Amino acid sequence: VQLQASGGGLVQPGESLSLSCAASGSVDGFNIMNWYRQAPGKQRELVATITGGGSTNYADSVRGRFTISRDNTKNTVYLQMNSLKPEDTAVYYCNTDRLFYRDSYNFRRRVDDAWGQGTQVTVSS
Repeated sequence: VQLQASGGGLVQPGESLSLSCAASGSVDGFNIMNWYRQAPGKQRELVATITGGGSTNYADSVRGRFTISRDNTKNTVYLQMNSLKPEDTAVYYCNTDRLFYRDSYNFRRRVDDAWGQGTQVTVSS
């Protein structure tokens, strides 16, 4: 059971990019999902959050430009990033506080604080 982030790349300022984070394995849902980012030489910062009920919250630096969403049927969370700026350049990580899965006996298990591997986003002209 793991989280797999994808969708990063190199774009010019003002362009858009969409990130995905899919939970693979015998996944049986997840709770709160977050996107974090870490730029070179800086601390990891929380970018966006979505609860199990779909409530969202954003860092001030991305509010109005980024949109987080989730598809519970696909165990996937998305981050749509518009009007990208050079300061958005970072490695983006997905994280969930609780990831549920079924073990080989079909018991529902939980992994706390699960992280994806990160995907690089570079905004440069």
